[in-house]
Amino acid sequence: MTGTVASVKPTVLLFDIDGTLVTTCGAGRRAVERAFEQRHGTKEVLSFSFGGMTDKAIVRNGLLGLQRPFAGETELQEEIEATLGSYFGVLAEEVARTRIRIHEGMERAMDMAEAREDVALGLGTGNMRKGAEIKLGAVGIYHRFTFGGFGDDSIDRPTLLMIGARRGAGALGVPIEDCRVVVIGDTPKDVAAAKVIGADSIAVATGTHDLAELRGCEPTAAFATLADQGAETALFGG
Repeated sequence: MTGTVASVKPTVLLFDIDGTLVTTCGAGRRAVERAFEQRHGTKEVLSFSFGGMTDKAIVRNGLLGLQRPFAGETELQEEIEATLGSYFGVLAEEVARTRIRIHEGMERAMDMAEAREDVALGLGTGNMRKGAEIKLGAVGIYHRFTFGGFGDDSIDRPTLLMIGARRGAGALGVPIEDCRVVVIGDTPKDVAAAKVIGADSIAVATGTHDLAELRGCEPTAAFATLADQGAETALFGG
């Protein structure tokens, strides 16, 4: 990171991907459904909302919905990994024929973060790292995030966020206890996970949840988009 503008406190920003940084117009869901149908013969067990879930949790729920007997947790985990392995190739196909769009205010937020020496710009996402690269690479912004907490790290969203926060603190060269951590997301689950790890949260109504619903979850701040007045202060402190 380069620049001379300083924030109030060393800050780790963790951005969600789907519905927050970008809209994939359903490419991720279509890819999961196609991969699941190819491997397991049905996609009907995936009728639930994917919003705020990790990739592993989505696949795990789908596998359990098959009511197929697994010999134990090890076999279930192996099948989760195998299904995700099929998913990446299908995701690349879906993304290639979909117009991915970066949400309003996000590129400016990234620019501002990169201009501050005591801000670490990272991802906090339930996407597997490879999936994140496919989605964000399609709009040329994956390289801007040098670290993150990913679905590879944990099936549990608060856990992966904390892993990402610690990586961000490491990038800044300061203890995590000395950092302000900010989770930016578009679902109530993002807000809830931020609270679990003691982080601030910024909710944006760029996904499937409206502003009133997100405000009802009591995030630190909420905006229609990250281009709204007050978003810069919410990100970097006043």
